[in-house]
Amino acid sequence: MSRIPQGLGRHLVRHPLDGVALVRAGWQLRRSNWWRRAPFLPVPGEAYWDFRMTTAYGDAAARPSAKDAADAARWVVRSRSGR
Repeated sequence: MSRIPQGLGRHLVRHPLDGVALVRAGWQLRRSNWWRRAPFLPVPGEAYWDFRMTTAYGDAAARPSAKDAADAARWVVRSRSGR
């Protein structure tokens, strides 16, 4: 199952700075030792996604909208930049 929000490309064309927030949030939320397990990408793990989708939408298989993803990414970056 793809975790990429539907319409994200269109959203990023209209709001390119949201791409920066999405990349920064992805890096901050990356799983531990990401280089040791396929797909060898610094992204959050499946268990994290399942938890977040269940708590946000009530369904682990939910896909957020592009706006929801960008809003969440900006929140993550703001909340973790105070460290």
